[in-house]
Amino acid sequence: MGAEGDDEWAGEGMPPRSRSLGRDEGRHHPGAPQSCWQRASASRRSRRQPGTFPAASPAKLPSAGHFPGGPRSAKRYLKKSCAWPYSRKRAGVCAWPRPRAPRQPGLDARARRCPDASPPSQPWHRHLPQMLSFFWLRCLLKMVKGNIIVPEDILSFCCNGLQGSTSAPRAREPGEQEEAPGAMASAPAAHNPTEVQMSQLVQPCHTNHRGELSTGQLLKWIDTAACLSAERHAGCPCVTASMDDIYFEHTISVGQVVNIKAKVNRAFNSSMEVGIQVSYEDLCSGKHCSICKAYATFVAQGPMGSKVRLEPVIPQTEEEKIEYSIAAERRRMRLVHKDTLKDLLTSSPQETELETRDGSGAVPAERTRVESVELVLPPHANHLGNTFGGQIMAWMENVATIAASRLCHAYPTLRAIEMFHFRGPSQVGDRLVLKAIVNNAFKNSMEVGVSAEAYGQEMSVSRRHINSAFMTFVVLDQQGQPRTLPMVAPEPGDGERRYREASARNKIRLDRKYVVSCKQTEVPLSVPWDHSNKVYLSYNNVSALKMLVANANWALAREKEKVRMYTLEEDKFLSFRIEMSVCIPASRAFSLLSNLRRRHEWDSHYVSAELVQKVDDDDMIYHVVSQKLRNENKPQDFVILASRRKPCSKGDPYVVAFRSVTLPTHPARPEFTRGETLCSGFCIWPESQEMSKVAYYNQAMPGYLTYVTTNVAGLSSDICSTFEACEKFLLKNKEDLISRLQDF
Repeated sequence: MGAEGDDEWAGEGMPPRSRSLGRDEGRHHPGAPQSCWQRASASRRSRRQPGTFPAASPAKLPSAGHFPGGPRSAKRYLKKSCAWPYSRKRAGVCAWPRPRAPRQPGLDARARRCPDASPPSQPWHRHLPQMLSFFWLRCLLKMVKGNIIVPEDILSFCCNGLQGSTSAPRAREPGEQEEAPGAMASAPAAHNPTEVQMSQLVQPCHTNHRGELSTGQLLKWIDTAACLSAERHAGCPCVTASMDDIYFEHTISVGQVVNIKAKVNRAFNSSMEVGIQVSYEDLCSGKHCSICKAYATFVAQGPMGSKVRLEPVIPQTEEEKIEYSIAAERRRMRLVHKDTLKDLLTSSPQETELETRDGSGAVPAERTRVESVELVLPPHANHLGNTFGGQIMAWMENVATIAASRLCHAYPTLRAIEMFHFRGPSQVGDRLVLKAIVNNAFKNSMEVGVSAEAYGQEMSVSRRHINSAFMTFVVLDQQGQPRTLPMVAPEPGDGERRYREASARNKIRLDRKYVVSCKQTEVPLSVPWDHSNKVYLSYNNVSALKMLVANANWALAREKEKVRMYTLEEDKFLSFRIEMSVCIPASRAFSLLSNLRRRHEWDSHYVSAELVQKVDDDDMIYHVVSQKLRNENKPQDFVILASRRKPCSKGDPYVVAFRSVTLPTHPARPEFTRGETLCSGFCIWPESQEMSKVAYYNQAMPGYLTYVTTNVAGLSSDICSTFEACEKFLLKNKEDLISRLQDF
C-alpha cells in the first residue's frame, strides 16, 4: 500500500491509521500532487487569524496522552497548528501518527486509498477541545506560578474547555434563576421512590396450549417486580416471606402486554408489605383491563442472613396514605390466619358426608396425585443464590394444573391462590420435590393442595419443607362459564382431614373475598357475625374507618370555640368529622372512649349499652339502645362491633371503630326500630404527653341525614354540644383508677 493511502482518512470524520512516518512523508513538496483534502486544509489554515481559536464542537478525540511523543509532542502540535503563526512547511498532513479508526461501513478499501477522496464532513479542528485540555492546564499553572491575575472570563473559558466545551457561558436573562446542579430541564412529577413498573410482551413461549399466558410465568414476573421494589426501599437483598390471596379476573392472550406496578405500602421492623397491581394492554385495540391485585411480604437480609431494621415509608398521595394505614390491619390478619382455620375446624362437626350429584360419581383422590422433582440451577436463583420465590410458585402451579386435569379430564383455569408463607430458602444445587393432590371438589371449582420440599445431593439428609399452597381451579366451557365438576372421594386419615380443611378454607375464602376485598356498598350493612369471619369483619371495620380518615377532601363546615366540624360529600354518603384538642394522654382517652358502656355519661343519644360478647381483647359486640328519633314512635337499637387498635408505629393514631353486625341471639324486636351504622369511630393522635387530638367520624345513614345537615347548616349545635360534653367527661375521668386498670 502506498504512503498516500496510509495518510488518508479511513472514514468520514475519523483520523488516519496510526504509523510512524518518515522525515519527508506526509509533507507537501513543491511540484508534488495535492489531494483535494490537502488543498482545502491549506486554504483553511491560511484564513486563520493569529492568536484566536477555531470554532470547536465537543466531539471526542484522543487526548495528549495518546501521542507517542507524550505531552511535549502534543504541545508542539498545538503551538504550530492553531494558536500561533503557523509555518508553511507544515502545510501538509500532520506528520505524526494518529490512532487507527474503525472502518466506515459502506466504504471499501479502494475508496479509502484514493488520493482524491472527498474531504471529511467534520474538519479535524472540530475535535480540538479535548486535545487542548492538557495545554490549557499548563497555561493556567504557568500564569498562577508567575503571579499573573487570570481574568474571570478566561478562567471560565478554560474550565469549560477542560469539561469538553469551548463555548462561553450563556448569560442569564433578567429574573432567571440559576439551575441547581444535576437538575433536569423540566422536573418530573413526584412519585413513590419505591415504585417499580414492568411491562412484558406475551410471547408464544410464555403461553399454554390455548395461547393464554401461563399463570406460573405471571407469578414469576409478579415476584420479580415486587422484589425489586422491596430492595429499592431496603437498600439490601430481600426475600419473599408470604403472598396474600390472589384472584385472577381475566386471562391474557399471546401478543398482549402485561403491565405490573409494585410499590412498598408500609415498612415494619424488618419486613415490608409490597402492593402489586397487574393489568394487561391490547396493543391493537388499546384496551386496558385489570388482572389481579396482590400483597406480598418481603424480609430484608443483611450480611450472613442477619435482620435489617428498615426505614419507615412516608406516604405522599391519598391512595398511599390509605394503603399505609390499612397495611397494619392486613399484617394483623396474616398473623391470625392459622388460628382462624383452627377455630373453624374445631367448631365444625367432625363427620363429613360426600355430596351426591346426579350423573357424577366420586373420583378417588389418589388418582389425582402428582409428584415431580426439579433441579435448582443458576438461572432459577437470585443474586443471593436462593431460588426465586416466583420460580417456586411457577413449578407449584405446574404440578397443581396436572392434578386438576386428572380429575376433570380437561384443561383447568387457575382462579385463585390461597395465602401462603415460605418456610425456608433453597439454594442452587438443591432438588425440589413438588407434590400435588386434589383435596376437595365443589360444584364449580376444586382445591388443589401443593407442597414443595428441598434436599441436597445426599438422600440421607431429611427434606426441608419450603412451602405449601392451595390453588382453586375451574373448568370453563365454550361460553366461558364454569362447568360442573365430579366429586372427590378422600383417602382415609390424612385425606379426610384435607377434605374438611378444604371446606373450611372455601368458607374463609368467600368471607375474605366478599367482606375484605369488595367495596362497602357491595357488602350488606349488618353482616352476620360468626367465628369463621370474625377476623375479616374486624379488618373491614377498622380499614373502613382508616379509609375515611385518609380522605383528602374534608371541608371545614363549622367552628365553635375549640370544636371544628368538617364534612365530606361522596356519591352516596355524607360524612362528618368532629375534632378538638383535649388535655389528656392519648392512651387514657383511648381507654375511656372505647368502652361503650360509659358512653351514655356524655352522649345524650345513648340510653344504654350492653356487652353481648367479648370476642377478644380488641373486639367486642354491644347491644345499644338510643333515643327516639323525631319521626319515630319507638327507640332504636343497634348490634355494634367495636374494634380498637393501638398504634402500630410512631405517628399512628389510636383507633376505635364501630359497625353494625347481626347476631342470632339478638334478632330485631318489635319494641325497637333496628338501626344500622356503616362506619363510625374515634381516632386519637397524641400531640404531647398530656395533650391529644380527638376526632370522631361518622358516615351518616339516611335516617340521620336530617339531623346531620341541621347541625352542618348551623340551625342546631347538638353535635358540638355533645362533643363538648365528651371533653368534660375525659377531663373528669382522666385520673380514674378504673381507667388505669383498663389500659393494656
